[in-house]
Amino acid sequence: MPRARVALPVMETRLAVPGDAETLAGFNRAMALETESRVLDAKRLLPGVEAVLHDPSHGFFVVAESGGEIAGALFITYEWSDWRDGRFWWIQSVYVRPVHRRRGVYRRLHEFVRERARAEGDVVGLRLYVERDNVNAHRTYEALGMGETPYRMYEELLR
Repeated sequence: MPRARVALPVMETRLAVPGDAETLAGFNRAMALETESRVLDAKRLLPGVEAVLHDPSHGFFVVAESGGEIAGALFITYEWSDWRDGRFWWIQSVYVRPVHRRRGVYRRLHEFVRERARAEGDVVGLRLYVERDNVNAHRTYEALGMGETPYRMYEELLR
């Protein structure tokens, strides 16, 4: 039996403001727990979010609002590419409230970022990393025109 189509609610996509900090920190806590079974340190998390909202050199958050609440959000950080003489924008901290999932919230966020990146003039691409087993996210990103790269990601944590 085909799934019934649900009309998408009216949604506004915008840059986050300092008053969104608590919600964004809550989204980050929920996302880390859901995707990595990881409990984030609240004493670090809220100041980390607030630092971004007060200093755009760190990046910026984008939120999608629906029905008077923030339905989803993502965070953009920057990477300079000497090979391309331009910036990559990294999409991070993607979270959509469960009740709003599969309703186009991430698509709206992604399109907002893509349009803003094109308008900047020196952004050469959008990148993100995703958990290997998060097949739904893989499908979503591929449907928006993103493709898997040949690179593996390594890290060394310093604190």
